[in-house]
Amino acid sequence: MTELFLIVLVAFAAYSLFSKAIDRSLLTLPILFTGLGLALSAPLQNALPGDVIHEGKKGLAEVTLILVLFSDASHVRFRKLVMDWQYPTRMLVIGLPLTIALGTAVAFWLNPTSGLAVALLTAAVLTPTDAALGQSVVNSPDVPDRLAQTINIESGLNDGLVLPFVLTGAILASAVGGEANTDRLALEALIEVILGPLAGIAVGWTAAKMMDWAQNRDVMQEAAGAIVFLVTAFAAYLLAVAIHGNGFIAAFVAGMVFGNSYRHNIHFISEFMEGAGQLLTMAAFLVFGAFLLPDGLAHAGMSTVILALLFLTVVRVVPIFLSLSGSGLATREKLFLGWFGPRGLASILFTLLMMDQFDIPNEEELLACVTLTVGLSILLHGLTSTPLATRIGRMGGKTDQ
Repeated sequence: MTELFLIVLVAFAAYSLFSKAIDRSLLTLPILFTGLGLALSAPLQNALPGDVIHEGKKGLAEVTLILVLFSDASHVRFRKLVMDWQYPTRMLVIGLPLTIALGTAVAFWLNPTSGLAVALLTAAVLTPTDAALGQSVVNSPDVPDRLAQTINIESGLNDGLVLPFVLTGAILASAVGGEANTDRLALEALIEVILGPLAGIAVGWTAAKMMDWAQNRDVMQEAAGAIVFLVTAFAAYLLAVAIHGNGFIAAFVAGMVFGNSYRHNIHFISEFMEGAGQLLTMAAFLVFGAFLLPDGLAHAGMSTVILALLFLTVVRVVPIFLSLSGSGLATREKLFLGWFGPRGLASILFTLLMMDQFDIPNEEELLACVTLTVGLSILLHGLTSTPLATRIGRMGGKTDQ
């Protein structure tokens, strides 16, 4: 066990030492640490108890997702958003439901014996995109701001907006649904979507004003900003959960409000995410490679592979392209936004939570679909992020409406 942890620590250190060189290559952090996790899968699973693995992988995914959502949202500027609001709005209001509908049809077509409810659940958990996997594109200097902001906002909000569909699919799949349950589900989903942002606004604004007050009076050490960032992100999540709102929406909204309300430099957030935050991301993808991907591969069949490829291509690109029709974006930009919808932590977390809370038939097959899709996304989106970001940057000055 000691040797395994030593190998992991050496890998963390090696990535940090060569991070700049790695950024210039086709390799990405998720690719490297998912691969490392897969290589260490057997010894790690033998060394750790099953309950520790289960709770650990779910908790790590939650913590990482909360911090990534808050951090990414803190760099969204309302002034820029006012100018480019239509793109993420179209993708969320039109593209997201279309993606779920097409995904449900595809999943049911490939595996009709599992039923329409499981098909809906599969489509719903595979619809949200991942802020952690999209960071290399969002942070690329080659990608125009309007596209980077759109990817960032979509990945931050779609996991919360897709939650009602996830819950609907899970409840119907577990054979608990009915008229009363449907009504209760609709009410719970509405409450989560409303109270989550309210909690985020309250916590984000309060934290920003308290930090401004402390900074103006020179009573706070500069390094303490990272602590306030951590406290604010988790406080928004926990407050939302306490009042039955969606904690992930709350974390994202809190980040946006904090970033736009705080009157001083927020460099401490970027510094934290480049250090401790990156460590969490490394650990999250290592855990995915070690404990989730092997199980998914073990239960994967030809239909699972086809479904994963379709979800990463047709099921994602076509609805997003249609939702952006008439937006003024060039064709290549629509395709770029359609392609860069990587699946990652949100899909994994939703699947684990639903499997915990509901008795879903064919759970192994559902997990196989999700893990294989995420695994392929890590590989394909990782390998294409740098070359496509460079290409879209070079062609940015042209128009093709």
